[in-house]
Amino acid sequence: MSDEEQPKIFEVAQLYEGVTELLESGFGPRQPFWVRGEIVSLNDRTHAYIDIVDTAKVPERGGKLATLKGHCWKTKYEAVKRSLREKDFTLAPGMVVNFYGHLDLYTPTGSLGFNILNVDVQSLLGDAAKRREELLATLGAEGLLEKNKLLPFPAMPLKIGVVASKGTEGYNDFLNQLTGSGMAFVVTHVQTTVQGDAAPAEIVRALRAVDEREVDVIVVIRGGGSKGDLACFDDESVARAIADARHPVVTGIGHTGDTSIADLVAHQQFITPSALGTFLADTTRNLYEHRVTRPAERLQRYATAVLDEAANYTAERRRTVVLAVRDRLRSEQMNLAHVRGTLTSASKYVVESAGRSLTSTRALLAAYDPQRRLAQGWAIVSAADGSIIRSVAAVAAGETITVRVADGSFDTMVQER
Repeated sequence: MSDEEQPKIFEVAQLYEGVTELLESGFGPRQPFWVRGEIVSLNDRTHAYIDIVDTAKVPERGGKLATLKGHCWKTKYEAVKRSLREKDFTLAPGMVVNFYGHLDLYTPTGSLGFNILNVDVQSLLGDAAKRREELLATLGAEGLLEKNKLLPFPAMPLKIGVVASKGTEGYNDFLNQLTGSGMAFVVTHVQTTVQGDAAPAEIVRALRAVDEREVDVIVVIRGGGSKGDLACFDDESVARAIADARHPVVTGIGHTGDTSIADLVAHQQFITPSALGTFLADTTRNLYEHRVTRPAERLQRYATAVLDEAANYTAERRRTVVLAVRDRLRSEQMNLAHVRGTLTSASKYVVESAGRSLTSTRALLAAYDPQRRLAQGWAIVSAADGSIIRSVAAVAAGETITVRVADGSFDTMVQER
């Protein structure tokens, strides 16, 4: 074999140089391009390492998906994150994203990578919005958007089931509204994370756990965050768990932008945990005032009025009795004085009349006094037994009789009748 027919033998470094030239000519820094793929892993530090797979997810002949190893260095990644923050978005596994950049070859390991220079945020938001609308259409077709809203909301929700991350600012703001209301709330809390890849499953678990408790209403709260932080509340499993709950579910997720799917499925939604706590406190306090405080105040007013009326009536009757008794006493005193005068006059008349009658009787008796008659020469003759002899026939000859005269008496015997 001649020298001209000898195959060219590359050194490894020469091979990589040739490959690098080819890459740079079509896919290098001077020829950046867009590539579309789904994020399967994201290692986010000051720079980012992102594994991207084909959206069609067609495996290679060996059975593995075609994967592009992407990286975004610090200077570029700061700009990318800033752009995402302006749109209230965060990259996460499962997202289909358009990346702008170029290929590079890391010769020490022979690794082919994609140097990310930018991200198509508008396309990213469009895809997310499309998935959201598709999910809302599915939930609406199944009647799940209205299912929880059809449950009757308790008039006085005092037993509160809370699905939240304990100790966070939103959780504390919510509890402060309840404890400051003066109402006797009973809070049953089930712990869950409220952001990250594991959050949807934990939220579903917490919702189902608290739904089995004796509660009046379930609240799902979080103290705000970026769209990426709140992505778990757009998850289909969370939406279905809220719709299927046996109790009314109220959300206070703390977002100031778009409404989450969890908000749309819930019985009611509030913009912050504090606003949700205020609503529950006001609802119970208003009902308490309507059914307890105000009726008690009316009863107190009526009772006071009745007591005042009774007191006035009693006072009036007391005055009437006092005046009547006083008038009666005066009348009786006057009558008594009149009777006293009458009795005095009558007794004086009776005494005087009796005196005159006594004088007359005394004179009459004096006129008929036997002693006086005896002094005039009359005598009283009595038998031995002391009986007065009024007839001659009452004596017999030989009978001793007694003769009483003015100055004494003597016995004599009847000689002859």
